[in-house]
Amino acid sequence: MNMELSRRSFLKVAGAGVAATSLGAMGFGEAEAAEIAHVRPFKLATTTETRNTCPYCSVACGIIIYSKGDVRKGETAEITHIEGDADHPTNRGTLCPKGAALKDFVKAPTRLTQPKIRRAGSATLEPISWDEALTKIARAMKDDRDANFLLANEKGLPVNRWTTTGFLAASATTNETAWATFKVVKALGIAGFDNQARV
Repeated sequence: MNMELSRRSFLKVAGAGVAATSLGAMGFGEAEAAEIAHVRPFKLATTTETRNTCPYCSVACGIIIYSKGDVRKGETAEITHIEGDADHPTNRGTLCPKGAALKDFVKAPTRLTQPKIRRAGSATLEPISWDEALTKIARAMKDDRDANFLLANEKGLPVNRWTTTGFLAASATTNETAWATFKVVKALGIAGFDNQARV
């Protein structure tokens, strides 16, 4: 589109631009900000608010997930918005770039949503149920613990140690979950225990 402006038209457009920016600089632009602040709650008014922890790193920032659809009524809940939790003591509402893009992370077509297994001799992963996955993990742990558990060291002192299996815990959890995880791991005798925050 070729638009021809006369000198007079150009001065009118430039003058209008200067007037608009001057009014904004004098505070008249706050009306637009107030309107946006007033309208914003309506965007989330019909959604369900769920507080959670960002899954990316060991900082454990608080997030608020907004979803449409009531699961209690048999509807499928769909996440519409994710933001930082302003009441959370760790991040006080701020999020890093990865945390700010959590909605894309949740809706990514490559996101793993169920356990998978590669059978012996196979080159592909096949989906399995959560029950089957947990049963296989429990069976493998039990077999390894039975075969390699050390009741005593070379001096005959009781150590009750299981050194052939390690455990990596998540740091983006509550203190209560971390305490329970540590107690279970140590009760099994696992010596190799570390946390995501140190890895």
